[in-house]
Amino acid sequence: MSTVRLTMAQALVAYLAALRIEHDDGSARPYCAGVWAIFGHGNVAGLGEALAQHRDKLPTYRAHNEQAMAHAAIAFAKAKFRQRIMAVTTSIGPGATNLLTAAALAHVNRLPVLLLPGDVFASRAPDPVLQQVEDFAAGDISANDAFRPLVRYFDRITRPEQILSALPRAIQVMTDPATCGSVCLALPQDVQTMAFDCPVSFLQPAPLHT
Repeated sequence: MSTVRLTMAQALVAYLAALRIEHDDGSARPYCAGVWAIFGHGNVAGLGEALAQHRDKLPTYRAHNEQAMAHAAIAFAKAKFRQRIMAVTTSIGPGATNLLTAAALAHVNRLPVLLLPGDVFASRAPDPVLQQVEDFAAGDISANDAFRPLVRYFDRITRPEQILSALPRAIQVMTDPATCGSVCLALPQDVQTMAFDCPVSFLQPAPLHT
C-alpha cells in the first residue's frame, strides 16, 4: 500500500479538497465549498497550517463570530439542497461552544455541516491552556462533549490514524437523507500536528453522487 507522511490535519484537509460530488448532468463540483474559520491556539498550528497549504483548492473564509459562520455554513447547505457543505473550525473553549446553537439547528432541520472544533491536548500536557473549559471532576471531558446530543455524529480524534475512518463516516452521515445533519469531529491540538503514514488512496476519495 502506497503511503505519504502527513499530519492528521493535512490528511483531513487534503481529503476535503479532493472530494467531489457528481451531478446527473455529468458535472462535478467540490463537495466542501470551503471552511469558515476563527483561528486560535486550538487550531491554528495544525488545521490552520494545513488549510493554508490547500487554499487554492479549499478556500478559507475568516469570520469574527463562531455562531454566525456556522449559520452561514448551514444556509449554504440549504441553498444547495443539501448536496454540498461547508466546514467550520474554531478553537477550544468558548469559541467551540459558540457553535452549539447552530449544531442544534442543523440537527433538527437535517442540514449538513461539518464542525471541526479544536480540543484539549490528548497528551494532557499542557493542561489547562488558554480559554480551555475543563471539568475538574472528569479528566476525559472537554467543552466539545456538549456537542454529543446536538449532532448526528460525533467523534474525538485521539490518534491521527483515526481520521481515516472518522472523516468518511462523517461524510456518509451528511449525505444520507435518513441521517443528514450536523456532525462534529473534535480535534485535539496535539493530534492535529501528529504525522502518520497516510494511504494515498485516502487522498483520492471516490466521488459522491446526487
